[in-house]
Amino acid sequence: MELETSESQQPDLDLETPPSPSDIFIAPSISRGQILKGLSYSYFSPLPTILQQNSSAESSEPQKCVLGIDEAGRGPVLGPMVYATFYLPTELHESLLAEKYHFNDSKVLTPETRSSLMRTLCTTETDLYASCGWAAKLLSARDISADMLAPTPYNLNAQALDATVELISGVMERGVDLEHVYIDTVGQPEAYQRKLEKFFPGVRITVAKKADRDYPVVSAASVVAKVTRDAALEVCWEAYAEQPADGNAVEKEKDKGADKGWGSGYPSDARSINWLKANMDPIFGWGTETRFSWGPAKDMLEGKGAPAGADWPVDDDEDTMKMTDFLVSRGEGSNQRDELANWYGTQVTEEIF
Repeated sequence: MELETSESQQPDLDLETPPSPSDIFIAPSISRGQILKGLSYSYFSPLPTILQQNSSAESSEPQKCVLGIDEAGRGPVLGPMVYATFYLPTELHESLLAEKYHFNDSKVLTPETRSSLMRTLCTTETDLYASCGWAAKLLSARDISADMLAPTPYNLNAQALDATVELISGVMERGVDLEHVYIDTVGQPEAYQRKLEKFFPGVRITVAKKADRDYPVVSAASVVAKVTRDAALEVCWEAYAEQPADGNAVEKEKDKGADKGWGSGYPSDARSINWLKANMDPIFGWGTETRFSWGPAKDMLEGKGAPAGADWPVDDDEDTMKMTDFLVSRGEGSNQRDELANWYGTQVTEEIF
């Protein structure tokens, strides 16, 4: 099952846990309003200066580019899943990303290093900004769960494929001439690659496990995805910290366990599970930051430790009721009078005529 595959991953929880708020870089891909509403959305950076100049030159050939795609937050019960893409001229792939800036799989970089690289990418005076473009697709926890629990389930693999296609298409629509696309995957690379080749027949596509380690452009995409997810989690966390209990935000944080935070958001993280237990509304569960379709959340809501539940009456298939059953009381001691007549004022009798 897709859910079991996602939740069974065992990440390094320390590296997956967002850094302290002061160390989180809030990239332009963060839309606070949309995140708090539980909306999924996409962000595309401006076209790199080097590609803008190339497209404006009448005699020049389109500059060939490579593009990488990776994700962050596939398995957590808290926060969005973020797919990110990163692209730049093919000739700069190794020299700029690997040799100069030392991009690597975001899971082996410290939070401080990830934020520093992302900040450089978003600083207009740097060669990264001038040469590289990027984009991010945030799939909210609310939308992920709603789609997976729909009558016709829209599973996580299908959501991931559509996000990937949207990002590649969006870059191409901006006039970028893609020569080669590299994609990291947790599933079967061959099947995934064949699907994408049908969408983009004119582009060479390589889908591989550990692509975020082997191809610098995918490493850069993994940094974009992870920094964006960390910032999105911080926005979700602030929403809880900003809601005071009895006018005292400090006491609310203390009551909710805010001094410990909610950790990485993964089901294997005790901090995340403890936060879910401490903050669960017995009827409505949690807010838009929680994936209701994930096992731990479902267990808490559907009976394993849930303090409250709701039983809905089952419709009777036999049509044995008469219209008068709704109008006349037949209970013991009843005077058999029409109840509707007593709802407003005094019952009408023959004496008034």
